[in-house]
Amino acid sequence: MESFLEFEKPVAELERKISELRQISDSGDVDVVDEIVRLEKKLNQLLKSTYNGLSAWQRTLVARHPLRPHFNDYIDGMITDFTPLAGDRGFSEDSAIIGGLGRFRGQSVLVIGNEKGRDTQSRLEHNFGMARPEGYRKAIRLMKLADRFKLPVITLVDTSGAYPGIGAEERGQAEAIARSTQTCLQLGVPLIAVIVGEGGSGGAVALASGNRVIMFEHAIYSVISPEGCASILWRTSDHAEDAANALKLTAPDLKELGVIDRIVAEPLGGAHRQPDTAIAALGDAIAETLDDLRKLSPDELRRDRREKFLAMGTAGVV
Repeated sequence: MESFLEFEKPVAELERKISELRQISDSGDVDVVDEIVRLEKKLNQLLKSTYNGLSAWQRTLVARHPLRPHFNDYIDGMITDFTPLAGDRGFSEDSAIIGGLGRFRGQSVLVIGNEKGRDTQSRLEHNFGMARPEGYRKAIRLMKLADRFKLPVITLVDTSGAYPGIGAEERGQAEAIARSTQTCLQLGVPLIAVIVGEGGSGGAVALASGNRVIMFEHAIYSVISPEGCASILWRTSDHAEDAANALKLTAPDLKELGVIDRIVAEPLGGAHRQPDTAIAALGDAIAETLDDLRKLSPDELRRDRREKFLAMGTAGVV
């Protein structure tokens, strides 16, 4: 069932009219085919004008859309023979981060990413994609495994941030995030990070410190959520829209700043409208990027990664 965002109300109304006309057409009582064609054309034009002019806050809402593809959808669409690997071998299994071995277009890879869940039960099970320390320590274990067996690593980031609970802090959340980031930077195999939805704070960086960072057109990536930023600066989350504009969290902004390397276009109206098309486009982008990185030696991959991150923020600096 379609779920519409606040700014999509005109789109929702048009789609409702088209649906009603299709029901009339199916009954065979009235010929409304021409009207359906006219409204569908109008709908496409409305979607183009709406999505070509999205604000940073509207992109944030799209990135969080409940019907947007999740980690398990990308696994089903891009990875064959996927075998999940569980546990950090220290405390427990964290379902907010899923990782395992599989084949990407015939090549063995390790895939790690956040899973937010879709309904209430699965969201609670996956803790809304917010990992605890054991999730990042599992990621560290799996990345080191990939390094040992010379397997490329693909990470799919979709989290509002690491879990801020007391138990997580007691078990060393900050240290786990730092170690995961360090492991990313030390790998001697290609690491391609993809921001597929929401990339929030250190919880995202811990999986996204790759040789190449790819980002979906309507995804977001920031040091803090707009609501969190607004709560700090304005003492209220009511200014989340202002914060979103100031954070420069959209794909075009981040590409210009050199934080990400490539933007993957989404189907008209967002990845949630045509998930299979979006997943296929992402697969093509990952394949092309992987082909380029495969030519580099382990030392070259580490140097490439180091230079990439050291160069961020130096544009225009004398």
